[in-house]
Amino acid sequence: MAVRAVRGAVQLERDEAGHMEERVGELLTAVLERNELVADDLISIWFTATPDLHSDFPAAAARGLGIVDVPLICAQELDVEGAMPRVVRLLAHVETYLSRAEISHVYLGATAALRKDIAQ
Repeated sequence: MAVRAVRGAVQLERDEAGHMEERVGELLTAVLERNELVADDLISIWFTATPDLHSDFPAAAARGLGIVDVPLICAQELDVEGAMPRVVRLLAHVETYLSRAEISHVYLGATAALRKDIAQ
């Protein structure tokens, strides 16, 4: 078994706590499903949000999914002019038998344009 990193992102339509929980939950669920992971495989997750999102912590969505004993942290993305607005990104460290090439990085909707090189 190896430690791997999985990337992902989702864009929100609006800055509302319930909407953030729904969309980030969708992202995290997709990351787990596409990589055949369960909560016990998670080591830690870093969440970042663009500066225009401030209604809630993205990590709250993970807690809402029952991921309660995994270290989570939230940070703010750089405020880069012209960057895609209302985006939450994640970097999950996991234990898996998948090779680095087999990892599915999940960029939902418009965020696929952020990382065309690794978006699945």
